[in-house]
Amino acid sequence: MTSSRHVLDLPSDHPFSLHHLPYGAVSAGPDATPRLAVRVGDHALDLAAFAADTPWAGPLAAPVLNPFLELGPSAWAGLREHLSRALTDPERRAEVEEHLRPLAGMTTHLPLEVRDYVDFYASEQHATNVGRIFRPEGEPLTPNWKHLPIGYHGRSSTIVVSGTDIPRPVGQRKAPSDPQPTFGPSTKLDIEAELGFVVGGSTPLGSSVGIDEAADHLFGVALFNDWSARDLQAWEYVPLGPFLGKSFASSVAAWITPMAALETARVELPPQDPRPLPYLTGSGAGLFGLDITMEVSLNGTVVSRPPYRQMYWSPAQMLAHLTVNGARLSSGDLFASGTVSGTQREQRGSFLELSWNGTEPFTLPDGSEHTFLQDGDTVTITATAPGPHGSTLGLAEVTGTIRPTR
Repeated sequence: MTSSRHVLDLPSDHPFSLHHLPYGAVSAGPDATPRLAVRVGDHALDLAAFAADTPWAGPLAAPVLNPFLELGPSAWAGLREHLSRALTDPERRAEVEEHLRPLAGMTTHLPLEVRDYVDFYASEQHATNVGRIFRPEGEPLTPNWKHLPIGYHGRSSTIVVSGTDIPRPVGQRKAPSDPQPTFGPSTKLDIEAELGFVVGGSTPLGSSVGIDEAADHLFGVALFNDWSARDLQAWEYVPLGPFLGKSFASSVAAWITPMAALETARVELPPQDPRPLPYLTGSGAGLFGLDITMEVSLNGTVVSRPPYRQMYWSPAQMLAHLTVNGARLSSGDLFASGTVSGTQREQRGSFLELSWNGTEPFTLPDGSEHTFLQDGDTVTITATAPGPHGSTLGLAEVTGTIRPTR
């Protein structure tokens, strides 16, 4: 076993320091049964073994987080406190190290069974850019955009863990000048740099979660890439919205950062004008943003730095709107923010925006020009957020490589 000094004496600015403690699922190989773990530096702490004598032992023995998520916020806080105390107690180092394993050589798995998935459209800058691209003669924002968090119900079964290859999707596409639609591989395959929110605590059909109760259901966040076939999407989305252009794959990071780790990263939302309806405001406690800065890399080169702090809608507002009609929550639900984009070109979180729908290629340092994704391209999204006492947290990356159509 690696020495205690190397494993637990992490600097406060280590991306996976003791302030962070994200949750995941790991195994000794791709075919082995996953075990829930907390990341400590570059090691994984086996939760089923370490927490065997705690009130959460049963749920933590599962291969996914869903049973633990169902326990709710008191259990989430209790386990985090239990872990923090053990990891910072010098007298318990031998006990802790018994259950630590190096991540090198281990396989990471999707740490939850995604029950339902909703994708929102919460960036005013992204929505404005898309409106200008597709409706150049009209208003960029639709009339409802500043009154409610717009979203669509996606396909949970095609959410995959970071590192999974993405086959190029096929479908119908029709350019404005084409007399008829054609069928084949997407020629405008894109990314969407997003933040995913993991939900815990089930609710019955017909109930709703208000702004002031949202914190009881927001367990954590993970970087998210909603791969998008823009040519398929443009042809199919009127009148019912995204379908095959989105449902083929979305990638999520392997480690979920607890909301409790992001207390220092909370910031005020941008001004919301007009003021949303009362069910989207509550007492005001849920109206917060997150100071998270993302980096989007294409084949190892950073091409964009989207700032999440500029997002218009709060995660609590998204959750409140998702349930206001009585839609139930299930532990393991996931909703995503939609593309994160800032006011500058270098802050745009999709290649649709970076290349202005292919009309303005962006150039890499080697001189190569890019618009949409080519086979073999690898996209990696990373992010940082301020932690306590001036530290910095690093959210786990989400990465994927485009492969030819099967």
